[in-house]
Amino acid sequence: MVGMKFKSMLLSALLLVSASHTYAADVILKPFVLASKDAGKLAEKSVQVKAALTAAGFSVVGEYAPFSGANLLIITNDELKKNAAASEFGGYGAAQRVSLTDVGGMVQVSYTNPVYMANAYRMKGELSGVATALAGALGKVEEFGAQGMTAKQVRKYHYTIGMEYFDEPSVLAEYDSHEAAIQAVDSKLASNANGVSKVYRIDIPGKPESVFGVALKGSGDKKYMDDKFIMSEIDFHDVKSTAHLPYEVLVSGNKVYALYARFRIAINFPDLSMMGSNSFMNIMKTPEAIRIALQKTVQK
Repeated sequence: MVGMKFKSMLLSALLLVSASHTYAADVILKPFVLASKDAGKLAEKSVQVKAALTAAGFSVVGEYAPFSGANLLIITNDELKKNAAASEFGGYGAAQRVSLTDVGGMVQVSYTNPVYMANAYRMKGELSGVATALAGALGKVEEFGAQGMTAKQVRKYHYTIGMEYFDEPSVLAEYDSHEAAIQAVDSKLASNANGVSKVYRIDIPGKPESVFGVALKGSGDKKYMDDKFIMSEIDFHDVKSTAHLPYEVLVSGNKVYALYARFRIAINFPDLSMMGSNSFMNIMKTPEAIRIALQKTVQK
């Protein structure tokens, strides 16, 4: 009798574990999290958000105002950097982006969903601790930005046939050593050449890898690589996805990379239609415009 009871309890436990894993596999992830939406002034809210992030153990490594009514805080912490160090090309996931966007006098505070981004960048860990810390520091009203995908779908994502995956980045430049590449990229971004300038830099501990966040500014023929122009065409919903910015340049070993824009934009806007008034068609020239601007800036 005791043996039968034990077996029954063991079977129940196994079924519970199995069910929890099935549930985890089926959880729908979205790229952004809305933390709050309140009346207020952008500058004052930015100060409050910085203080809350710092108190929660995050370091603010960069700040960027891509256009009027928007401000971005780029953050990292030990968990993010440790996970980046353990993951191939993990530098892309070494930071999270927190945005403040003034929409009709209401300031929306949002941030990248760490679990979604960890899967998008195929990282070893899913950054659930970072997600919990951000929700505790800033709040969590809802996830948004797409209908959503499972973790498995996010890890294997590409927009459509013939378009790039995460592991098909652009190789922008190659230097004689990692140190030479880092020094060159840092210096070239400081010169603000080709409308590309540095927002932040994070060095990944224990491996020859650093990630740079870059601001993209262009006009006239170069408008297609301009952050403001791109967002005006694709970020048209009531809740804003400003935390899509800024773009990244990764120095790994002696090579300089960037995710191709057909992946980097699409992973944050996977539901954007191919055709129509607000669609990828409106920024058709953007992927190559970004690649060329970045390559011209960091090339040897």
